[in-house]
Amino acid sequence: MPEWLQAGGWGLLAGSALLVGAAVGWFARVPQRVIASIMAFGAGVLLSAVSFELIAEAHAQGGLLPTALGAAAGAVVYTVANLALARHGARHRKRSGDQQPSESEQPGSGSALAVGALLDGVPESVVIGASLLGGGTVSLVTVAAVFLSNVPEGLSSAAGMRQAGRSRRYVFLLWTGIALISGVAALVGNTLLGGAPPEVLAAITALAAGAILAMITDTMVPEAFENAHLLVGLITVAGFLTAFALSHT
Repeated sequence: MPEWLQAGGWGLLAGSALLVGAAVGWFARVPQRVIASIMAFGAGVLLSAVSFELIAEAHAQGGLLPTALGAAAGAVVYTVANLALARHGARHRKRSGDQQPSESEQPGSGSALAVGALLDGVPESVVIGASLLGGGTVSLVTVAAVFLSNVPEGLSSAAGMRQAGRSRRYVFLLWTGIALISGVAALVGNTLLGGAPPEVLAAITALAAGAILAMITDTMVPEAFENAHLLVGLITVAGFLTAFALSHT
């Protein structure tokens, strides 16, 4: 199978977890404390992947400077884009409660939510595609980390969208589209970065890591802390150690 097609398939697999989570969040009345706990676990998984897979790999490829510059750039780009989306109603896109505005309360918030979901998912997928470059094998830890973190993201966001009065058609078309785009992003990341110098690959990997880290603290941690604050630290560490164990097996 061509490398670019493998990249697309792995990206689609990781992105499909959003749809799984959305289905649970829409059809099952999951208590908010449970949603928050799952979100905390997913945050811990991603934090481990960023630390031991993405940043460590970027540093090994290109050294400290490209890694630091890339991570800082990723955080800045994500934060600026997130601030713009927040003004249009996407600030609480991963919240399971009643924080999300309805379309009548803030026109255009539905589109902002869709773009925000895309902003959250693309960096992860690009990294998955790039990990196959040079005939290497996909980072199964990264794929597993993204998959495990996407389930609570989709679950929490879909539950919040339901409370905001959005239709089932809207929710499932959104997450199906994001899952498909995740596959395309992994494919594009593999295709466009082929033959790039190690320093460039390091900077791109670190850029995605910086964006993911900013996303974790801005959208996942608030949901986890609000409704599971007494146990959120323990649950997050459990997720972190799970991903760490996967990377050392």
